[in-house]
Amino acid sequence: MPTFPDVTFPDLTITDAPLSDILPAVRRLLIDGGEAVLDVPDPDLGLGLYAGERSPAGRYRSWQTWADLAELLGAHLLTPERLPGGRVRVRLRAHTPRPDPDAQGYGAGEWARVDKLEDPVFVFTLVEALRRVGPPPGGRVLALGVGGGHELDVLALAFPGRDFAVLGADIEPQALDRARARHPAGDFRVLDVNTLPRPDLGRFDLVLSLSLLQSPGVRTDALLAALVRHHLTPGGGLVLGFPNARYRDGTLSYGARVRNFVRPDLSLLMADVTDARRRLQKYGFKVFVTGKYEVLVTAILAGSKTPEGLEL
Repeated sequence: MPTFPDVTFPDLTITDAPLSDILPAVRRLLIDGGEAVLDVPDPDLGLGLYAGERSPAGRYRSWQTWADLAELLGAHLLTPERLPGGRVRVRLRAHTPRPDPDAQGYGAGEWARVDKLEDPVFVFTLVEALRRVGPPPGGRVLALGVGGGHELDVLALAFPGRDFAVLGADIEPQALDRARARHPAGDFRVLDVNTLPRPDLGRFDLVLSLSLLQSPGVRTDALLAALVRHHLTPGGGLVLGFPNARYRDGTLSYGARVRNFVRPDLSLLMADVTDARRRLQKYGFKVFVTGKYEVLVTAILAGSKTPEGLEL
């Protein structure tokens, strides 16, 4: 985190202070006491204004501003309290140190608690990506790095009433046990993606791989070549996910992290996404890049027509 000069507000009531003063003041409060309590103009009174413009109660800032500030400073945004005179009390509480799923490694206890389907942006963009590929009813789906199988729930949301033959693969047996319990009709196998291609697996109408390609030891070029040449049907497509977040005290925090960097650095993420996009284009696919906390690379045949009405 960059260093800012210390700024304090005598009564913690913010009417016209710029954000450049608010940020270091809140940071200092979180460091000193673990909580910052600020009385600010009610965001409801300034709907439609740009951040910093005047509302009836003072300088307008949306709830998103306070949520972003909390996330940036490693704090929870607690339930606000409405005050007289068009103001609200905003409370931010510093995160409690807890095990980091990334630090523990894949398959450890903390990862079993993570459910990406509680992220609305992820659900919306994954549904959109799946509908772009549009596997046929009864089609085969290969889910690599399937984990506990949560993401497979989105198939029913994207294609109501449509059944698929799902093969889920993962290197973690305990994760596959959870996936079997969640999707009894699926076929789940212990599999190292570095052993692909595997002729016994056959071909699939959809390959879904989330948060896998940046794992240690996975060669993206070899894996994509194996999938495209040996495991996709002629009209099949892929949805590949690249994580762009981490969890801090149970809260999703934006931005890909590089080892020994405190703040996000998106350079490696952008390089990996760009590389995957170029490789898929060389294979003749039309490629879309969407998402926020998980960047999705969706590949469909170049001659395919993008379906209308991708909204939920």
